[in-house]
Amino acid sequence: MTVLPLTRQPGAPQAFKMILEPETGEPDPQVHEGYEWLYVMSGRLRLILADRDMTLGPGEAAEFDTRLPHWFGAVDRPAEILSLFGKQGERLHLRAKSR
Repeated sequence: MTVLPLTRQPGAPQAFKMILEPETGEPDPQVHEGYEWLYVMSGRLRLILADRDMTLGPGEAAEFDTRLPHWFGAVDRPAEILSLFGKQGERLHLRAKSR
């Protein structure tokens, strides 16, 4: 995994570009304080969130409370994602045209 920080301010929401390589082995969901937003730029991203198991493609996003057990990783080939992470209770909103 390659992680490139895009922000440097302590305490503010943090932004990262991540390049994830496909992994072998079983996912190991984790929990921690915070709130996360993921946006897939390329590839496919498998996201396990509590009892849900989903695959996101380019242009798709997910937002979740990190106190829920979660894990994400690339499917089949590398995936590039943007990740925004904030303190517990902060929510990020995406506004887009409806299809």
